[in-house]
Amino acid sequence: MAGGGGAGRRAAGRGAGAAGPRGAGRAAGGELRAGAGAGVGAPRGGRCGRAKAAAPRSEYTNIYGEDVGPKSAPLKSLFPGEPNPPAPGAPKIRVAIVGGGLAALSTASELLDQGHEVEIFEQRKVLGGKMSSWQDRDGNHIEMGLHVFFGCYFNLFRLMARSGAIQNLLPKDHTHTFCNKDGDVRELDFRFLVGDVKIGAPFHGLKAFFTTPQLEPIDKAANALALGTSPIVRALVDPEGGMQDIRNLDDVSFADWFRSHGGSNESMKRMWDPIAYALGFLDCEDISARCMLTIFQFFATKTDASVLRMLAGSPDNYLISPIREYIEKRGGVIHTGQGCKEVLWEDGPDGTPVVKGLKINRGSKAKVVTADAYVAALDVPGAKRLIPQDWRRMPMFDKIFDMDGVPVMTVQLRYDGWVTEMKDPAKVKQLGKEHKDVASGIDNLLYSPDADFSCFADLALTSPWDYFKEGEGSLMQCVITPPGNGVVSGKDYEPLQNDKIIALADGQVRDLFPSARNLELKWGNVVKIGQSLYREKPGMDAFRPDQKTPISNFFLAGSYTKQDYIDSMEGATLSGRQCAARVTEAAAGLSKAAAKQTTSAAA
Repeated sequence: MAGGGGAGRRAAGRGAGAAGPRGAGRAAGGELRAGAGAGVGAPRGGRCGRAKAAAPRSEYTNIYGEDVGPKSAPLKSLFPGEPNPPAPGAPKIRVAIVGGGLAALSTASELLDQGHEVEIFEQRKVLGGKMSSWQDRDGNHIEMGLHVFFGCYFNLFRLMARSGAIQNLLPKDHTHTFCNKDGDVRELDFRFLVGDVKIGAPFHGLKAFFTTPQLEPIDKAANALALGTSPIVRALVDPEGGMQDIRNLDDVSFADWFRSHGGSNESMKRMWDPIAYALGFLDCEDISARCMLTIFQFFATKTDASVLRMLAGSPDNYLISPIREYIEKRGGVIHTGQGCKEVLWEDGPDGTPVVKGLKINRGSKAKVVTADAYVAALDVPGAKRLIPQDWRRMPMFDKIFDMDGVPVMTVQLRYDGWVTEMKDPAKVKQLGKEHKDVASGIDNLLYSPDADFSCFADLALTSPWDYFKEGEGSLMQCVITPPGNGVVSGKDYEPLQNDKIIALADGQVRDLFPSARNLELKWGNVVKIGQSLYREKPGMDAFRPDQKTPISNFFLAGSYTKQDYIDSMEGATLSGRQCAARVTEAAAGLSKAAAKQTTSAAA
C-alpha cells in the first residue's frame, strides 16, 4: 500500500476484454456496498451507480460531490507551508529528474510552479513507479500493488487537487475490516454517532478499540494499557512534542515497545500484524515502533485520518495521467523508456564532486543531458544503481547502501461471482451488464490474520470504473508479504511458478470466504517486486538521507529519504515537496555557477 519507484514481473492469465467504467452504490443503513443508487457521469466516460451527494463543490470534491480531502490541519513537520510565489527576476534553472514515480512527479510539479524548467527521465515505458499500471493484451488492468489512501495523506491530496485527480477518489466506510477464516468478518469501527452528532478524535478511536470483536476483552485491556502510555497521549495536547517522542522510538521494534507497555502477543497476531504488513510489508517484530506509532498518532488525533479511500479505477488512468497532464501543461517534459545509465561528474576545486551531466539510454543509443540541477527521485535499489561508487566516501551516500527493500507479490484473481457477498447467497452469482445492478460484497480494504496475504480488496467493488467487467464478478487483489515465508502457510513463494502462486492464493481466498467455494477462477496474474518499500526495521531512520546532498547541484527525492512520514505514497509526495524546496533555495547559486561555466566555455 505504498508509492515510489520500482519494477516488477507479471504473468498473464485467462480473461476477457475490459469493460467500460462503471460505478458503485451505497446501500441502506450507511454500509458501503455495491448495488444501489442512480447513475451520474464519470470523468472518463461510462456510468456510475452511486447516488450523488448533496455537497458543495471545492477543489477536494470528487465526481459524486463528496468532499474527499483532509478534514483537519496536519503537523507542520508533515505538511510544509505553501511556498511563496517566485519573485520578479527570481532565477530560473533547468532541472533534470531521474525517475518517474510519485516522488519525481511531486518534485516536478513544485519546481514548475516556481517557474523552473523540468525534464523527467523514466527508464520504464510506463510512468508512476510503484503506482504504475498498464493493460495486458486482453484488456486486463495490471497494478504494481494495492493502493489505499489514508485520510492523513495531506500532501498527496494537495497534489491530486491541483491536478484534478482528487475527483477520482472514492471514500469507504469508516471501518477497518478483518476477514478471519470461514467467513468470520469483524470490524474496527470508527463510526461514532450520538444522535445525529458525529463524535471525532480521540473518542471515535477509543470507541473503535473498546468495541471491536476482533480482540478478546483481555487483549483489548492490554491494548488500552499500551496505547494509553504511549506518545500518542502527549500528541493529543502537544502534537509536535508527541511526534518527537515517536521519532525517538525508531531504535526499538513495535513488538518490543508494545510488550514493554503491557500489550499482548495475541492482539498483535490478530490485529496489529496485518496492519503492519499493510503499512510496511513487515510484521510487528521487524517494523520500527516509529513507523507504527506515526500512524497511530494520526488515528488518535485526526478524526478522518483513519478513513480509507481508493481510486475509482486504475492508477494510470485516475492518478498518474492527471498529474502528467498537469506537468506537461506547465512546460515540463517527460521521457519514458529513457533511463539514466551514468552520472557524469568531476571533482571541483575543493575536492567535492560536481555533476556535469547524465548519460541517458534511448533504445540502443545514448545521449548526454545537461542541466543546472539534477534530482535522483528513485527508490533504494534505484539510488544504489545510480550513485557513483566513488561518492561513497561521503557518509550520506554510503549510508544508503546499508538500506534494502522488502520483497512483495501482488496477485490478482478474477471470479465468476462475488467473493465477499455472504449475506445473500442469491447475489453471489448475480452477474450482468451494469455494476449498479449486480455488484455485491464488501467495498473496502480488507485485512486478514488467517492468510498469507494480510491485506487485500475486491477491485471490482472498490475501484469499479476500470475493474468491473460485464458478465464477471470479483477481482481480488491480494498482497503476499513476506513472499519468502508465508505468514500462515510458511511457504516460500519466491521460486514458485505463477500458476502455482495463483492456485495457492485462490485456495486461501476460499478458506476465508465460504461464498467463494463454488465460484470458478476465471483469470489470475502475479506481479513480483524484489525490493519494494525500504525495510523500516529498528534503527534505520538514521540512515535516511536528506534531500539536499553534499554535492551542490545533486538532490534526492523518494519516500526513503528523510521525511517524517513512513515509506508510502504520502511519504514520496512529501519528499518531492521537500526536494523542490531545497532546489529552489539553491537556485540563485546554481544559476550563477551555470553562467560562470558558460562564460568560461566561451572564453
